[in-house]
Amino acid sequence: MHSTRETLEVLYEDNHLLVVNKRAGDIVQGDKTGDTPLSDIAKQYIAHKYNKPGAVFLGVVHRLDRPTSGIVVFARTSKALSRLNKLFSERQVQKTYWAIVKEHPPKAKDRLVHYLKRNPKQNKSYSHDKEVTDSKKAVLRYEIIKKLERYFLLEIELETGRHHQIRSQLSFVGSPIKGDLKYGFNRSNPDGSIHLHARKLEFVHPVKKEPLSIIAPPPNETIWNACV
Repeated sequence: MHSTRETLEVLYEDNHLLVVNKRAGDIVQGDKTGDTPLSDIAKQYIAHKYNKPGAVFLGVVHRLDRPTSGIVVFARTSKALSRLNKLFSERQVQKTYWAIVKEHPPKAKDRLVHYLKRNPKQNKSYSHDKEVTDSKKAVLRYEIIKKLERYFLLEIELETGRHHQIRSQLSFVGSPIKGDLKYGFNRSNPDGSIHLHARKLEFVHPVKKEPLSIIAPPPNETIWNACV
């Protein structure tokens, strides 16, 4: 088990919230793999830093896919948790992602509207142009914000939060995310990550009622470094 301090990059912290920069490969909450989740590492961090005996309360508000990096918000009190859950479910949280793609999307900027149907067996969501049975409407806006030597950096604003939404929608328009074999990229990244990063979250603090804007630096890796 690695020690907490070197593995937890804290972006914001107070009595109510703990916001961290998740590394690609970390799981947010425990699953069938039995790997140590980020939530446990964050609890250890709090227990250690504040010398808290006994169980530490830490509420998981939202998740990121395992191969994705970026901002994850945890609630440190039950009051903050219920209010954050409300903010997220009512779409009062502005989510901005960065994605690196090889194929130029159809337009330099666009708003994509698809209908996503999830296949739980494959853990995959399929995009459709029109509504199909059990599909959910998925909407995002993207813009090319940087042209790299062989890739494009897209900035993406989510209007809905669906399972694998960005991965599925970009793949559907012919621009799968770098490293994302599941959604049609031709090669995996050596570390199993994909080049999708939860870059920025903006919301009103659930307790202090002040606007918060939190930015996560992308992973320290050649192609990401070329974007910053």
